[in-house]
Amino acid sequence: MTQYIIRRLLYSLPLLMGVNILTFVLFFVVNSPDDMARMQLGQKHVTEQSIANWKQQHGYDVPLLWNDDAQGEKKIIDTIFYQKSVGLLLFRFGVSDSGRNIGADIKERAWPSLAVALPTLMIGLLVNICFALMMVLFRNSYLEHAGLVLCVILMSISSLFYIIGGQFFIGKILRLVPISGYDDGMAAVKFLILPVLIGVFSGIGSGVRWYRTLFLEEVEKDYVRTARAKGLTETQTLFRHVLPNAMIPILTGVVVVLPLLFMGSLIMESFFSIPGLGSYTIDAINSQDFAIVRAMVFLGSVLYVIGLLLTDISYTLVDPRVRLS
Repeated sequence: MTQYIIRRLLYSLPLLMGVNILTFVLFFVVNSPDDMARMQLGQKHVTEQSIANWKQQHGYDVPLLWNDDAQGEKKIIDTIFYQKSVGLLLFRFGVSDSGRNIGADIKERAWPSLAVALPTLMIGLLVNICFALMMVLFRNSYLEHAGLVLCVILMSISSLFYIIGGQFFIGKILRLVPISGYDDGMAAVKFLILPVLIGVFSGIGSGVRWYRTLFLEEVEKDYVRTARAKGLTETQTLFRHVLPNAMIPILTGVVVVLPLLFMGSLIMESFFSIPGLGSYTIDAINSQDFAIVRAMVFLGSVLYVIGLLLTDISYTLVDPRVRLS
C-alpha cells in the first residue's frame, strides 16, 4: 500500500502543475496586470502612473514568464509566474492583493468551515441512510411511494429557499436561534444549529433516493435470498448483509466530499455570515483579489487529489477482496 500511495502522489504532481499553469493563464493572460490594477483602483480615469505604482507595490511590475532584462537564473525568478504561482506548489500562498497573509487566513478560517460542514455531513449521512433503509424495508408499499414523492419534492426546491425560509421561520418568527453570525468556542454552537439543520434537510431528497437505489440493488442478490432462507428477518438482513455490502459506493461519495469540507460552502457561509473559507473565497471574488482566488483554486485541487486517494484506501478497509497494487 505504501508503494501505491507514493505512486499516486507522484502521479498527482503533473496534475497539480497543470492546474497551476491553467489558473495562471486564466488570471494573467486573459486578465492582464494592467486590467487588475484598474479594477483594484476602482476609478473611471486611472492614470498610467497610478497603475504603475499599484503594480510595483503588489509585485506585478515584472514580465509574465521570461525576463529578458535580468541575468542568469533571474530571467525565470524575476517573473510573475515564478513569484506568484510556483510558490503554491510548496504551499507558500503568499500575500493577498490587499496585504493579508493568505496562509494565516486559511488556517484561521478552516475551523468555522469544518464546524458547519462536518456535522452536516455526519448527521445528513445518518438521516439519509436510515430513511433509505426504511423505504427499502417497506418497498412496494404506500409508504415507499409517499417517500419517493416527498424526495422528488424536496429535490425540486432550491437550496436558497431552504436558507431564506429557515432564517425567516426559525430565526425571525420563532426566534429559536440567531439568523446569522459567528462566535468563538462553545458560543458558536447557537450560530451553527440553523445552517446545519438546513444543510441536512436540503440534502434529504437526493441523498435518500441515492442510498435507496444502492440498497435495492443489493436486496435482489443471491446472498440476500440465502440469508432470508436461513431464517433471518428482513431487518437483520438489511443491517447485517445489505448495508455492509453497499459501503463501497457509500464511501465513494463520502470520502470524495471530505476535502470539500475544508473549502466550506460558498452559499451557506455567505448567507449566515460564517467566517469560513467559502465566504473567504466569495469576498475575494467580490473584491477582485485574485491572489486569494488562485490560492483557493490550488488548495481545492490538492484536497480533491487527497480525497481520491483516501477513497481508494477506504475500499480496502470495507472489502478484504480489494487490493492496492
